[in-house]
Amino acid sequence: MAKQQRAKAKGRPRDRRLFTVDVVIIGGPVTGEFVEKNKVVSRTIQIRGDQTLQELHDAIFDAFDRFEEHLYEFRVGAKKPRDRNATVYEVRRPTTSILDLFDDKPAGYVDKTTIGSIGLKAGDVFFYRFDFGDDWWHRIKVLSIEESAPASGLPRVTHQKGDSPPQYPDLEDEDQDFEEESE
Repeated sequence: MAKQQRAKAKGRPRDRRLFTVDVVIIGGPVTGEFVEKNKVVSRTIQIRGDQTLQELHDAIFDAFDRFEEHLYEFRVGAKKPRDRNATVYEVRRPTTSILDLFDDKPAGYVDKTTIGSIGLKAGDVFFYRFDFGDDWWHRIKVLSIEESAPASGLPRVTHQKGDSPPQYPDLEDEDQDFEEESE
């Protein structure tokens, strides 16, 4: 009961649907040796519809064993990662940020936007970009949406494929990109 009151007080509607998403790293600073050993690096994550994109970021951050925070964004409705027609949800930045000179106003902020509010359906794909310097790109596919989710213990990782790449690899050669898994 107290949890329901807190959620309503925060202005977040109750959305008890369970979203299962597959998060695949599709780009970032990795060595050729890492790519050879890990053709696909993915994590399956379950999250409730009333949880925020920030909570999804936190789950992805932990699932890939990252340790240092950076700016990030989610790009919804995009056909490819850098699609300029995407709806962008980002981290709140100080209004004096130099990035404000180059970026359009976002559609929303990750701390206020819930998974259930962005209109996702099973089969939809959207993108997550972490660390604007190193450009870690992730493709997120909605695997399923169920009508009810557990009240606690979410988000959670339910499956993983491949090792987590080092957040800051020692790159001797050019950066390598992951090959997207065939669907």
